[in-house]
Amino acid sequence: MLDEPYLSLYRRFRPGRFEELRGQPHVVQGLRSAVRDGRVAHAYLFSGPRGTGKTSAARILARALNCASPQEGEPCGVCQSCVDIAHGVSLDVHELDAASNNGVDAMRELIAHAALATPGRWKVYIVDEVHMLSNAASNALLKTLEEPPAHVVFVLATTDPQKALPTLRSRTQHYEFRLLPAQTLLELLQSVSAQASLDLSDETLSLAVRRGRGSARDALSALDQLVASGAIEDARPELGTLIDALGHNDVEGVLVAAAKLHSSGWGPQQLASEVIDDLRQSFLLALAPQLAEVSGDERDRLTAQAGMLGLARLVRVMEVLGQAQVEMRDAPDPRVVLEVALVRLCRNELDTSPAALAERLSRVEQALTAGMAQRAPSGPKSAGSSSPHPRRTAAIPASSPDAALEPDQPAPTTVASGETSAPDPSVRGHGDPLARPTLGALRRNRLGQQAQEPQTIRTGARPGPSSSMEPMAESPKDASEEMAVLDPAGQSSGDRDDSDGQGAPASALGCPDRDSLVQAWGDHVLRTLPARAKALFSAGRFVGVEDAHALFALPTPRHRERCIDLQSQVEAALSEHFGTAVRLKLVVDDFSERAGPAPSGRRRPADRGSARGGPGLGAGSRADPSISPPLDDDDDFDPRDPGEPFELDAYVQTRLLQAFPGAEEVPG
Repeated sequence: MLDEPYLSLYRRFRPGRFEELRGQPHVVQGLRSAVRDGRVAHAYLFSGPRGTGKTSAARILARALNCASPQEGEPCGVCQSCVDIAHGVSLDVHELDAASNNGVDAMRELIAHAALATPGRWKVYIVDEVHMLSNAASNALLKTLEEPPAHVVFVLATTDPQKALPTLRSRTQHYEFRLLPAQTLLELLQSVSAQASLDLSDETLSLAVRRGRGSARDALSALDQLVASGAIEDARPELGTLIDALGHNDVEGVLVAAAKLHSSGWGPQQLASEVIDDLRQSFLLALAPQLAEVSGDERDRLTAQAGMLGLARLVRVMEVLGQAQVEMRDAPDPRVVLEVALVRLCRNELDTSPAALAERLSRVEQALTAGMAQRAPSGPKSAGSSSPHPRRTAAIPASSPDAALEPDQPAPTTVASGETSAPDPSVRGHGDPLARPTLGALRRNRLGQQAQEPQTIRTGARPGPSSSMEPMAESPKDASEEMAVLDPAGQSSGDRDDSDGQGAPASALGCPDRDSLVQAWGDHVLRTLPARAKALFSAGRFVGVEDAHALFALPTPRHRERCIDLQSQVEAALSEHFGTAVRLKLVVDDFSERAGPAPSGRRRPADRGSARGGPGLGAGSRADPSISPPLDDDDDFDPRDPGEPFELDAYVQTRLLQAFPGAEEVPG
């Protein structure tokens, strides 16, 4: 006698009672109550995803209706009717596949045999995939479905109820079946494993649950495959290497891992689907762990995987691979589409989509957050520093004074005594991701390095016409005495009159050059001055640096006299901008030698000053307050007339000729 053929697990353990139908409590309650109370409808419509128990529920209903001794709406399972229906040989149950019997002729035959009597009390027609019926077949069935014989019950099953005719759905009681939760599936597989005496690990059962994706039949089929193969890798590829390479943007590693999986028999479509499913579980573990369909070591691995990739990258990888799956359907070589998608995921510069840009921004934010968290706190304030807000110091390499500052490197500055001063707390380096060194800090560091040259600046050294620095005093001074500090009124703490020849003021070390003054004046300083100072000083310009003073030229002696009272405000603004004391020397602009002869019929500002009794300015001469004419008693300020009338057009032309050496004015 031959042994009985092997039955698949999903056929062998098909539910035979309502209580065995898992994951559909609303269906079980409704059908059991209808059988128990004798309120069975003439037609039912069961809809839902595949493998959720639609056909099983229809067979259980047929057994319960024809059972010799039902118990609380449940079939007994031992009577002849229950046994025949379980083996598929009962004349009371007729199953019809609408996918292969979707024509009008099949419906006519069904209608013709519906009125015939059977041995049981109820004749049950189970029509599977009813949405596959043609419109003509559905319309032919409508009348019988609406008013069937008294002993006939129709049970229609479909995975897509929207495709069934609305008139057909309206004549039935509609029960919607749902996907089974992961925990319910796991309990089902554990029960089947125990009944079938299968020695399976929790990892194997968890993998079968994942492969089932909510379908009991798919989960039992996957379990059957795992039992037959004895290896998890045969049922599902090992994706850890590929996903790790994705997380580290390793293009070579990703392509090699994909090639190995492809050579093992996993097609591009299936491989992309498996990767998406793996990442989906990581996504759920990061946001809603209770929805994840994994447990044990697999759960820990996927949780770590979510932390490595981050939410933005998880979402982008799933989106890109999902789009690749759509493109692979019509591609001549789906493998190329998958490889291109994997490379784009590793190289963000190859992808300009909003999702790629969002991922790059997310990585920048994470890097900034990590950098700010790891940044060391500021150290104690250096000795002799008066700044209430000490900052990290930085040094400028001697080979490149303007190079980027490196953090945590002291900036030594050689002063008159030859000692090394403490780092300047105002210098900001790369330790702060948003900080930049101020111009004054850069200049002080540059001068400090220049002080380390063979000729060191000594106390009392006064720069002369030549480039050499001549020592004037024997005893050194402290570095704090070398730098001139402005008081709140804008005046220098040192003596403003340096005509005594006792030494150059400390500001000589930090006075900016003419180019820096001109740029800062036009871009920043002028707009910050009070209205009166701004109006008066806007007519002047910086012409050079002499004896540690910035030479500021004004158009007329009268204009210069008006600016003297506001000189301290301008010096304070310049000092604040450059971070060091800046002292001005107001002079009258001289065009006599630089601009050539004045245009015919016009006088230069210096000539006009002489015509009115003011001092004539020779070549290279500067105005002196002691010989300037006294101010008028009426010192009212008018921005349109600063006090000394002169021809604006001649002044502008002279300035243009000065700005472009060699240019000539062409008479019109």
